[in-house]
Amino acid sequence: MNDKLIAVVTAGLTTPSSSRLLADQLSAAAADELSGRGITSRVETIEVRDYAHDLTNNLLTGFPSAELREVLETVTAADALIVVSPTFSASYSGLFKMFFDVLDDKALAGKPVLLAATGGTERHSLVLDFALRPLFAYLKALPVPTGVYAASTDWGPNAASLRPRITQAAGELVAALQHETPTQADPFANPTPFEDLLNG
Repeated sequence: MNDKLIAVVTAGLTTPSSSRLLADQLSAAAADELSGRGITSRVETIEVRDYAHDLTNNLLTGFPSAELREVLETVTAADALIVVSPTFSASYSGLFKMFFDVLDDKALAGKPVLLAATGGTERHSLVLDFALRPLFAYLKALPVPTGVYAASTDWGPNAASLRPRITQAAGELVAALQHETPTQADPFANPTPFEDLLNG
């Protein structure tokens, strides 16, 4: 049986970045979930910042470089996708959007996608439902129910609070990959950052 290919697209602007850190944790959780089912997997991580100039040239000329074409083909061939964007002005970053602007508009049709984002405060957590989810619905992808938003306070001493959301989302991605109905999380067991803000 062929390995399941999980493509990870992360659009952090620094090295290292919180977006890459979250992407690595999500992909590791998905790989662990697949391994627990006896399914081997391969993770290919794409740092969009490495292709910033290629993306600009592609938008201007209509033709990708050989390097950009390779990563676009990786995303198209993937069995599932994990995407992580930093939050800028209450939305995904321009660099993140550029990547999906040059991707063939049928490349993600029917593909399971785990949506994730990072930001400075919990106030931006709605970026998942008001920016990322509509974008991937337009691309005819299949976003899993649980998105993962990580604010600055979710790292360091509070990192454990992020783990249940990562585990839930990864489990849903693998269930979608296997054409199963994902297990529904208790919405009151692990509140999202936005729910924490409301309840605070």
